[in-house]
Amino acid sequence: MSTYEELEEKEYGKLTNQVFKRLVQMLKPHWKWVLGFLVCIAIVSIIDAFTTYLSKDLIDNGITAGDRQAINRTILIYAGMIVFQAACSFGFIYLVSILAERVRYDLRKSMFNHLQELSLSYFSQTPVGWIMSRLTSDTERLADLLSWGILDMTWAVVNIGTAAVFMFIINARLATIVVVMLPLLVVVAFRFRRVILKHYRESRKMNSRITGAFNESITGVRVIKALGREESNLEEFGELSQGMYNASFKAAWLSALFLPTVQVISAMVLGIVLWQSGMQAQIGNMTIGGIQAFVSYITFIMWPIQDMARVYAQMQNAVASAERIFHLIDTEPDVKDLPKTVETETIQGDIRFENVYFQYEEDDPVIKGLDFHIKHGEMVALVGPTGGGKTTIVNLLCRFYEPTQGKIYLNGIDYTTMKLQDIQSRIGVVLQTPHLFSGSIFDNIRYGKLNASDEEIVEAAKLAGAHDFIMKFEHGYNQDVGEGGNLLSVGQKQLISIARAILAKPELFIMDEATSSVDTLTEVLVQRGMDKLMQDRTSFVIAHRLSTIKRADKIIVIEDGQIMEMGNHRELIKLRGKYYNLYTKQFRHELEAQYDFFTEPKPASAA
Repeated sequence: MSTYEELEEKEYGKLTNQVFKRLVQMLKPHWKWVLGFLVCIAIVSIIDAFTTYLSKDLIDNGITAGDRQAINRTILIYAGMIVFQAACSFGFIYLVSILAERVRYDLRKSMFNHLQELSLSYFSQTPVGWIMSRLTSDTERLADLLSWGILDMTWAVVNIGTAAVFMFIINARLATIVVVMLPLLVVVAFRFRRVILKHYRESRKMNSRITGAFNESITGVRVIKALGREESNLEEFGELSQGMYNASFKAAWLSALFLPTVQVISAMVLGIVLWQSGMQAQIGNMTIGGIQAFVSYITFIMWPIQDMARVYAQMQNAVASAERIFHLIDTEPDVKDLPKTVETETIQGDIRFENVYFQYEEDDPVIKGLDFHIKHGEMVALVGPTGGGKTTIVNLLCRFYEPTQGKIYLNGIDYTTMKLQDIQSRIGVVLQTPHLFSGSIFDNIRYGKLNASDEEIVEAAKLAGAHDFIMKFEHGYNQDVGEGGNLLSVGQKQLISIARAILAKPELFIMDEATSSVDTLTEVLVQRGMDKLMQDRTSFVIAHRLSTIKRADKIIVIEDGQIMEMGNHRELIKLRGKYYNLYTKQFRHELEAQYDFFTEPKPASAA
């Protein structure tokens, strides 16, 4: 099980000293807001308890005694307290709402900023859904704990404390009975919440699996039908649904049992208090107003205990969320700037790989002892079988990863001594599957140079060969491309990505099989755009169609992480080695497809 799965499957979060300290540190910048709403909620709770005591005074000294002045005086005090309480209620709701938003903002900003610093390896190993969950649901849960959770807990504690004080003022003997019975209610409430939370978590876990099964069944419907997997899918789905039903049923049954249990215990306490208060009233130690107030204070205590149990359950969820958030924030990038870096204004110059080794996993090298020297302005093509290490080489060149062993030099300087920003801001990359951002074509091309004018964008599009098809759109350069550019064809997206790279004016250009997913006509346009981009700059091309790289200055054949052959097209064809076999085989297949004939005899079964 991966680290991320372990964090997802965690049953209960534990509020360790380290987690607690970090939670407190998150609140430190907002201590004024915290102090403000804590004071307001404490005042509201104290006023609640005091107005209940006023009702005792109203009954005993006003209504029962028939003293109208006492009644009027008590009502005026009560009205004044209520107005003041309303102002404090507004204050704590406003303050805690602001605090919650500030905590959410701080968390999301901190995580998003840190994600920008993490290496490519982190995103290769971490599911996107896991990251999105940290930025959304976990952030929401933790922010609620640090705002509304603290508020509810404060309200419960102050309510119980003030109610206990006034109960002891009214009748110490009865108050002692209530206080002795409280631990039973606390234990029952917390035990119920813990078990209910366990079953709800199990239910949510099964729901996630069911959602995943739905997604796979819908997206893979062609494979399911082709292989006749409908029956087995129904059986697996039935097992998942039954598991969720069982967990949800237990949680619902316990939730339904929880309130009656609390009510029974509360009724027991209330019955004992009423019996004792009746006995006390007979000997003149309790008044009618005192009995009424005492019963109200019992209610004051019972509901806050349930709230504390609820916040406790939420806290377990939130602490688990905090651990996952802190895990993301604490993740160190694999590739980062050294304490002392070399200032560089250009990376133009020769490129050298010296005995470079690299491995993604321990004892499994994918690049083995690479040695080559590229002169400034040369076009280099990387060819070879899938999985040979071509993409890894360009990832190392871009310093998305760093060599496990060996050195890479840019313009004679060890690139690990340079700033990452200085290197990566001067490299232009066009990928096999181009990515566009939601927004207009203008926005996407401008991403290559944020301060570019509209005229510069149009000029870049013309150089890339994208201007003509852009002008055919209803809104031209203001045309929306859709999420990920899904409103455009692959070829159109590729031309826009080339225009973006042209606008950035990179000193080093990398093309990772940019023409492998487009038709022949679009390939010509893309190739023209790349020719413009590669002029007077060093370029690396990972080629799928070998016919596109015949004019490369150097062709490097990569297999199993090693250089098998290196030279230009003419030299490697004369060598009649691996490149010759790859090229002639691909050329033969293209001819077969074009003219619908076979250069080798068909199998007998196909006759």
